[in-house]
Amino acid sequence: MKILHICLTGPYTENLNYQENMLTKFQSENTNDRVYVIASQFFWNREGKVEKTLKKTYINGNGVKVFRLSIKKFKNKNVFFRYKLFNDFENTVNSISPDIIFVHNLQFFDILKLIKYKKRNTNCRIIVDNHSDFSNSARNFISKLFYLIVWRYIAKRINPYVEKFYGVLPARVDFLENIYGLPQKKCELLLMGADDEKVLEAQDPKERLNIRMKYGIDDNDFLIITGGKIDMWKKQTLFLMDAVASINNPKIKLIVFGSVSPDLKEDVRKRCIEHKIQYIGWLDAGDSYKYFASADLVVFPGRHSVFWEQVVGQGIPMICKYWEGTTHIDLGGNVLFIKEDSINEIASCIKKVINDNQLYKRMKTVAVDKGMKSFSYKKISDKSLS
Repeated sequence: MKILHICLTGPYTENLNYQENMLTKFQSENTNDRVYVIASQFFWNREGKVEKTLKKTYINGNGVKVFRLSIKKFKNKNVFFRYKLFNDFENTVNSISPDIIFVHNLQFFDILKLIKYKKRNTNCRIIVDNHSDFSNSARNFISKLFYLIVWRYIAKRINPYVEKFYGVLPARVDFLENIYGLPQKKCELLLMGADDEKVLEAQDPKERLNIRMKYGIDDNDFLIITGGKIDMWKKQTLFLMDAVASINNPKIKLIVFGSVSPDLKEDVRKRCIEHKIQYIGWLDAGDSYKYFASADLVVFPGRHSVFWEQVVGQGIPMICKYWEGTTHIDLGGNVLFIKEDSINEIASCIKKVINDNQLYKRMKTVAVDKGMKSFSYKKISDKSLS
């Protein structure tokens, strides 16, 4: 059986904990399946900027064959250009001859060419997922209008040929139904999660000890970690740094990792306090598991990222910013939510967890007992094709 994943709405980056990487990894471990990816030539670099690869066809570290397609000539050849088309898309699909096509996001015009392929190959199953909601898309009147007219038209055209539409957050299931106008019976939640193999590796007590020793953090210190992009959309990380600085407890420590936009680098640097608050730069995806596993608490004070589901899958208590349609990470007490972009609220929530040992124990129990089972990418990968 041949499984094709299509990732053409934005950059495609190897070795990240993104859904397209994890689904293809675990699907390729089934020796009966051959997994392929069609992606753009663009990827995210360590500084959070978009770069272009010269690779065209290759086998990645998970045994997945990747085809990198160039954008057809337009005045604007940026990967985020709404009207882009890709060279050789149809020919590449035909050459692979997939039995299952999994489309990651439907906001690209070449998706309509799959209709012709489906008509010729009636047994082929087409599945589409959605990573858009009102926190990252259709945020103003013009953008919302574009979604309601252009992308809704695309969704309606492809709908008769698609078996299932997955939203990767509850808010993104709602987006499928209310913005794209797709039938509720065909829309379903498909969780993002954590790489089972890396979760297991990160649980080695030596990893926790090594990381804490590296940054001068004692084993009995209460370590908070946060990670991800720090930019104008996620400035709340600065509030977290201020909140930890305001707590008069020398045992509370904070490690921050991720890319920082140039205009915020000085703001981050100024908030670092030796051993108490440290910014350590970019981490590879595999290392992020080890660092989160070394933490007592993980805090995400800004917009949703794939790290949220990863940390739930690692069985670690969390504090997260409340966003409508993202509370699926709370499995009965493993997460506390903050409602405002407020230093005081973040500090208060952290102190609540630290000062109430029974609360922390309950959070940890739920995280381990439920989170690690529900957010396993091996299980999610199986479900994606069920």
